[in-house]
Amino acid sequence: MTATLVAEDVRRSYGETVALDGVSLSVDAGEVFALVGPNGAGKTTLVRALTGTTDAEGTVELFGADPRDVDRERVGLLPQAFDPPARLTARELLDYYAGLYDEARSVDAVLSDVGLADDADTWYEDLSGGQQRRTCVGSALVNDPDLLFLDEPTTGIDPAGRRALWDLLESLADGGTTIVLTTHDMAEAHRLADRVGLLADGRLVAADDPDTLVAEYGGESRLVVETGADPAALDLEFPAERTGDSLVVSEVPPEAIGEVVDALGDAGASYDALTWSEPDLEDVYLELASTAGEYGYRGATGRTDRHGDAPAADADGAATAEGER
Repeated sequence: MTATLVAEDVRRSYGETVALDGVSLSVDAGEVFALVGPNGAGKTTLVRALTGTTDAEGTVELFGADPRDVDRERVGLLPQAFDPPARLTARELLDYYAGLYDEARSVDAVLSDVGLADDADTWYEDLSGGQQRRTCVGSALVNDPDLLFLDEPTTGIDPAGRRALWDLLESLADGGTTIVLTTHDMAEAHRLADRVGLLADGRLVAADDPDTLVAEYGGESRLVVETGADPAALDLEFPAERTGDSLVVSEVPPEAIGEVVDALGDAGASYDALTWSEPDLEDVYLELASTAGEYGYRGATGRTDRHGDAPAADADGAATAEGER
């Protein structure tokens, strides 16, 4: 499959502060790639480097060309910080942005796509925060881009609106649009992304499909039992330890929960409640973000092999000079 986006050894510093420390990745046509990471990890700076809106060392190509040379009709960008004129309606704002392109989509169609058909003639300043964000998303869609960059697109949007936007993005991807998005919502990343890349201290420390990341870094399933039982008194084949007022049993498949219950009964131990959970992308995020310097670099070019130890994190962390949160 042809790569729409290719970046190699992208670096950006602000004085002594390292924002991007040798990021390499590629994103195929029609792929959804999600960037996650702590505040200040470099996500926004990387999006700016990939779109050519900030200078950076290294190589970036969109559709085989320098980002600044690509037909602007082919790329849509929703920045993290976006503050359009407050005294224009949602319709007027999208009309304005549509007028910047030779072949724009129907504004009414875009308003419908982002769930603003009924509020299209409301001033931007009178829209709710979530409606404002959906208006901003619409501004990135009016040119019907082949490549769409979305920096935290669902910030401030209510759950129903967020799920509607997810449906829209999935539909765009199914139609062949390549999407690069940043998010702090791990459920969003898991649902939407074909691959997820985690940035920490300006480095891409892991990138793979969500299920593979969870399997490799997420840890084991856990059964938390509210009981005063001593794990040493239980006949269990699973690791167990006390944590606070609970007994935590690890590596328990759901079909074996009954065995734990039986072991409690055999020991004469009562329990008030039990909760079983399996690892998810949030566990991956917490693991990799907290121990980024201990992991080997794993590139985002579709390969999952490691390439030695990651360089030590810069003492100053990642830059916040360009609005990275």
